[in-house]
Amino acid sequence: MEFRKVFDTIPEQFDRYRPRYSAELFAALIAYAGIGPGKSVLELGPGTGQATDPILHTGCDYHAIELGEHLYGMMKRKYGQYPNFHIVNDDFITHDFGNQTFDMIYSAATIQWIPEDIAFSKTFALLKPGGTLAMMLTRGDYRTPNEELYNKIQQVYSAYFKPETQYKHGAFRYTNAPDYGYTDVEKREFYGKREFTAEEYAAFCGTHCDHIVIPEPYKSKLFDGLRQAVLEAGNKIVFNDTFVLYLAKKPPLTEE
Repeated sequence: MEFRKVFDTIPEQFDRYRPRYSAELFAALIAYAGIGPGKSVLELGPGTGQATDPILHTGCDYHAIELGEHLYGMMKRKYGQYPNFHIVNDDFITHDFGNQTFDMIYSAATIQWIPEDIAFSKTFALLKPGGTLAMMLTRGDYRTPNEELYNKIQQVYSAYFKPETQYKHGAFRYTNAPDYGYTDVEKREFYGKREFTAEEYAAFCGTHCDHIVIPEPYKSKLFDGLRQAVLEAGNKIVFNDTFVLYLAKKPPLTEE
């Protein structure tokens, strides 16, 4: 199974444990892009709505495209009653949007699953002149709050983290947007904190694509080891989160 499809096997766990983004980030994004009633927005791969509510509740014409059948189903159950909510279950790479265009297209830890040339060129084509492309991700630091616990967790990973297929990080370059016609590219950072018990931390780790595909007996030993490490540290692990927001603009039409 492709890594980008594996999340669809755990929709309830994904919904409960995947991180949300800061209110400050959304306030800045909504103000920057001028999102509200009369504006059309497309979210790429919303999962189960980790970045949906603040945008949907502006009253904009919200659209989403979700690859996973079960994730799509959960989105329909959660938001289907909103008249401004629209979603399709399809692959952004191949989906035909017809004549649709959008004032903003945004992604919360999704666009990196799409080949860079397709991601940038297709979003550029789908945006209205002057439209915004927004790309957000979370970087969680659990080393700074507790170095000793961090080191114990690394020992567990060294012993039992043996996925059958390695996930290759870092291939997508957010700052390459100008190569595809985008302008005014900027990066903003916002901050937050999460705390997990041992059981919650293991469940959260179980939402990582390369953890889901670890074969037994390593999978059980990995998660047992992670739980035990956090239990021995007082049954608490703290994450200092950095929410990264990349912004880019499609140039407006210029008068001849």
